[in-house]
Amino acid sequence: MIWTLAIIIGALVTVASYLIMQRRIIQVVLGMAVLSHAANLMIVASGWVGDGKAPIVPKTGGPLDPFAYVDPLPQAMVLTAIVISLAVTAFLLVLAFFTYKKFGTDDIDEIRRLKG
Repeated sequence: MIWTLAIIIGALVTVASYLIMQRRIIQVVLGMAVLSHAANLMIVASGWVGDGKAPIVPKTGGPLDPFAYVDPLPQAMVLTAIVISLAVTAFLLVLAFFTYKKFGTDDIDEIRRLKG
């Protein structure tokens, strides 16, 4: 299971790196979004336990095994990161829209040439 997560995270980072190196602004924005998804998946995977249970403590009198429960802190951090990623992606899309509206193209090299 952990190897599957590692392969998926690696594939997402590879796709994101490829998209970020492209010439079009929209592809760069999509690459940033995919990279944030890869980072979120990696953070969630760091709190993974093999057969972990939800961190709800039952009302039993016996001792509890702390290593049997999934850590909720990475999940809370990713929830915050998703909201921040949404805001950053929305800002980058608006910036890309106004750049296209001003210069008439979304090619980064063409924008550099037009700007002077």
